Amino acid sequence: MSTDPGAFLPQRIDSDAPLFVISVAAQLAEMHPQTLRGYDRLGLVVPKRARGRGRRYSLRDIAKLRHIQHLSQNEGINLEGVRRILALEDELDALREHISRIAELVTQLQVGGAQPRLFTAQRDGAVHLGRTRMRSTGPLELPGA
Repeated sequence: MSTDPGAFLPQRIDSDAPLFVISVAAQLAEMHPQTLRGYDRLGLVVPKRARGRGRRYSLRDIAKLRHIQHLSQNEGINLEGVRRILALEDELDALREHISRIAELVTQLQVGGAQPRLFTAQRDGAVHLGRTRMRSTGPLELPGA
């Protein structure tokens, strides 16, 4: 009876799952463990904590560590600059996700066969659906005119 060894592996690994202890994460990121501790103290990469308070790094954390290393070593950016870049990248990701949700909503409304609806999007990202658009048959008149 032959079994496929891949059958026992997860089909997709969650990139946010806290899998790696600090020594393994440091090896994967090609950094010293003390550097990872320093980045944790500075809030650049904050790993999840295990029960015994040990750090557990995810694949996303490892990628972020390598990105920080590239920015600081190859691009010559100091850690405060790196912090600002990471914040802007996070903001950009959130905006892209929001645009995707709005595009999905528009597609659902168009495919649903419903009358075109108006919606507004506020600066804080809230989306409000309005009434069905009404077509005017003549010039608009102001009340009391």
